[in-house]
Amino acid sequence: MSEIRTEEHSSPIKTPKQLIIVILLALLVLIILIVMLSQLVTTGFDASKNNPALSELAIAQRLKPVGDVEVVDPSAPKVDKTGKEIVAAVCGACHTSGVLNAPKIGDKAAWGKLIAAGLPRLKQDTINGIRQMPARGGNPDLSDVEIERAIIYMVDQSGGKWIEPVSSTAKPAERSGEQVVQAACAHCHQTGVGGAPKIGDRAAWIPRATKGYDIVVRSAIKGHGGMPARGGMADLTDGELRNAVTYMFNMGAAEAKVPAAAAPAAPATTAAAAPAQVDANKGKAVYEANCTVCHAAGIAGAPKAGDKAAWAPRLKTGMDALYATSLKGKGAMPPKGGNLSLADADVKAAVDYLAGMAK
Repeated sequence: MSEIRTEEHSSPIKTPKQLIIVILLALLVLIILIVMLSQLVTTGFDASKNNPALSELAIAQRLKPVGDVEVVDPSAPKVDKTGKEIVAAVCGACHTSGVLNAPKIGDKAAWGKLIAAGLPRLKQDTINGIRQMPARGGNPDLSDVEIERAIIYMVDQSGGKWIEPVSSTAKPAERSGEQVVQAACAHCHQTGVGGAPKIGDRAAWIPRATKGYDIVVRSAIKGHGGMPARGGMADLTDGELRNAVTYMFNMGAAEAKVPAAAAPAAPATTAAAAPAQVDANKGKAVYEANCTVCHAAGIAGAPKAGDKAAWAPRLKTGMDALYATSLKGKGAMPPKGGNLSLADADVKAAVDYLAGMAK
């Protein structure tokens, strides 16, 4: 029989001290690997509060569950969501991080060009879809008003000062002329694009005022030339459009520095005369804000402020008749000078002021 030989293999670790050294070296290598991995993950990551990815909206979007359960009464009327709600639910996924070249919320440079395009253009692009953005942001249930609200919310977070449109399911108070102009009219009427009369250009507004205030308002409601009906915002009421036209008329007068007639001499500062002085000051303020565009220049047959010959036959009819005409409108003059938000007392104060200059 052949002899079977076995060889003993000795371990390189022969003492407890060597075992401890090996264990420590293994731990050191593990720590180094962990540090290297953490640096690889965090390199280039912006942990500051200015990072859009760390905003409350972005974090909420990432933490949002895949699906939501919403219990809705099918018989209940639809309520338009706010712009903030729509952006959080639909638009934030792209516009918070800038994925697919979507303009980031808060990026004034990226949104500046979009703001210059105006709300009607942005709304149309959103409804139809543009480049990688699907129609209606991917949510076909969004109403036109909700789309406007989402756009305006992002614009206002990115350097704009637009006004959120009223809900199509609610009827809040009418917006002022300035608010309507900012939301719907400024894009064209500030630059004069398409032949729109520029705000503050008295020479451009005088011929329109001569045609008659109501004609200009009807043109704004129905559209005219390159101007879409209701300035491209279907939810604007007739009263809001009147407010906008009045605002631009008065801005034309103010920017062109139409000279106002001299104010009557201040009455004696007695206790009995003090209330009259307050009314005169009020009347002057209302006149300068709403009436100068026609009464300073005599547009559309309006009697000029301070023209005694023009005012004499009107004063003969009595103050009550003048009040009624100013409140209800007559000829080319709209009710309350076109500013329906004025209180009756304010209109009467302006009439008193004009009458005082003609006596």
